[in-house]
Amino acid sequence: MIPTLLLLTILVFLLVRFIPGDVVDAIEAQLQSFSPGIEVDREAVQRLLGLDVPVHVQYGRWIGVLPTPDPITGESEFRGLLQGSLGRSLFGNFPIEAEIVRRLPLTIELGVMAIVIGLLIALPVGIYSAIRQDTAIDYTGRTLAVVGLATPNFWLGIMVMVFPAIWWGWSPSMKMIPFTEDPLGNLGMFLIPSTILGTALAAGTMRMTRTMMLEVLRQDYIRTAWSKGLKERVIVVRHVIKNALIPIVTLIGLQMPLVVGGSVIMESIFNLPGLGRFLLDALNTRNYPIVSGVNMFFASVVLFNNLLIDLIYPYLDPRVRYE
Repeated sequence: MIPTLLLLTILVFLLVRFIPGDVVDAIEAQLQSFSPGIEVDREAVQRLLGLDVPVHVQYGRWIGVLPTPDPITGESEFRGLLQGSLGRSLFGNFPIEAEIVRRLPLTIELGVMAIVIGLLIALPVGIYSAIRQDTAIDYTGRTLAVVGLATPNFWLGIMVMVFPAIWWGWSPSMKMIPFTEDPLGNLGMFLIPSTILGTALAAGTMRMTRTMMLEVLRQDYIRTAWSKGLKERVIVVRHVIKNALIPIVTLIGLQMPLVVGGSVIMESIFNLPGLGRFLLDALNTRNYPIVSGVNMFFASVVLFNNLLIDLIYPYLDPRVRYE
């Protein structure tokens, strides 16, 4: 776990530095939009933002093994990942972890609703397609799964925004509705983006559910259960579904990066002020600390999600034991 996290910090920090463009150029462009012809002292700006030192020194300050000097007072202190700090924004100088905490509930709500909607679609369709193999419903479900896998989320989201407005004069609400003020309005605001995100998750889960159900249905102990005259519902619920769940749970855990990536797209299209929108805005302004901090947070969530999936295995399969 520790070596993986260390490697993540290196990858996140270096990949952000490979983004085309420069934060000083972004600042200069913003200033010139208000005051054309203004000149920016690039060295002074780099020194103020802490970009005037080598990359390895910037990395050491970011993870907290080297002290970070205050550009105004000149005093140095350790404030990095090891001290529980993700850094401060280059614009506004606010702590990044505080902004993540403020925006995180919205992204969690979007992700949870997408996963729930995806499972509500995938599991019943996958189970029924396996039980009724090679029927019309099976062919329909498999076709819809392929279509869901082949349809990009961003394209579907844009189509939902554009065509209903052209044809019927309707478009999804772009107004943020807090859950505490109007719970139903808040859930309605998330319904369309979470459904779009959930369809991509449902497609892969449905195919995996069908495949594993068919594999379990061909096992000898299932044939024995049929020969003893057990009802189909008892066989499917007690024996087939439980034994088919292990790889399905693994797939659901591996879909967490899709949820993270999809949240960036959906929040951008539907104007939701979550972590995905926060990350995209930081990319546009080359705000390195925010990009690094949010990416590190997302990567840690995915890593601990995989650890949680591994810990769930013994409860699903008694044969799995961790020494």
